[in-house]
Amino acid sequence: MKLSIVATLYQSAPYLIEFYERASSAARTLCEDEYEIVFVNDGSPDNSLALAIQLTEKDPHVSVVDLSRNFGHHKAMMTGLSHTKGERIFLIDSDLEEDPECLISFSQQMEREACDVVYGVQEKRKGSWFERWSGQLFYHSFRALTGLAIPINIVTARLMTRRYVEALLRHQEREVFLAGLWYITGFEQRPQTVTKHHSSATTYTFRKKVSVLVNSVTSFGNAPLIGIFYIGAFISILAVFYIAYLVINRIFLATPLVGWTSVIASIWLLGGMIILFMGIIGIYLSKIFSETKQRPYTIVRHIYARHQR
Repeated sequence: MKLSIVATLYQSAPYLIEFYERASSAARTLCEDEYEIVFVNDGSPDNSLALAIQLTEKDPHVSVVDLSRNFGHHKAMMTGLSHTKGERIFLIDSDLEEDPECLISFSQQMEREACDVVYGVQEKRKGSWFERWSGQLFYHSFRALTGLAIPINIVTARLMTRRYVEALLRHQEREVFLAGLWYITGFEQRPQTVTKHHSSATTYTFRKKVSVLVNSVTSFGNAPLIGIFYIGAFISILAVFYIAYLVINRIFLATPLVGWTSVIASIWLLGGMIILFMGIIGIYLSKIFSETKQRPYTIVRHIYARHQR
């Protein structure tokens, strides 16, 4: 099989039929009948699953991987990739925010530049000023704290070779941050500017973005732990100098010291920092706890297809 198209389903019912028709047309343009479309139902609360099952009944190119519950967008995508058979794999969201037809231009660039991945990036981030600002803050913070120069404004749409996908699937961590995994997997990767339409409301609130940032930073870097050491060392050095000042002041000047406000403020500051540092260490410990249990990051309830895979 020459091509696999992977898309996740979550509140996708309004877009699913149009996505299927456009993705199928683009696939036939490239490889005629040698393609498959793999939908992954990530516990969608609407009737996306029922619509997708109807597609499998009339089109043998379509299959549906139905997860037992909602596991999250990134884990669902990884599960979909593991169920593909194509020589090239096209990953895209089904909400039509990215045009399925970009598969053709991605394929042309892959042939022209002989690379393993062609991924989409937005020329300008969509959404309100707050959404754009928070997105930029996320990428810059991630880069600064991990040292990984992941592309800014990257989108889901990407065309990948089989060998790249097989290497990507070797990552087995339970807390999946795909942009980081895409980057560290390596191989020759090339960007292509795409237009991202604002067809649906984002499900990534500011609180969720902060959660993703914390998860991604602690998954790909130890900068917070190293930062604790340096901050602690700096405070210790300041304390040594201050103690020396108190001793000299007491012996030579015998000046009574006042300033209970500063003492209480210092206690609160140090107490807050200690709790913060313990929290950072706790996050890393929770990740170790999660990894040692080795639970599957998704569970497949059923696979719908006219031909069993």
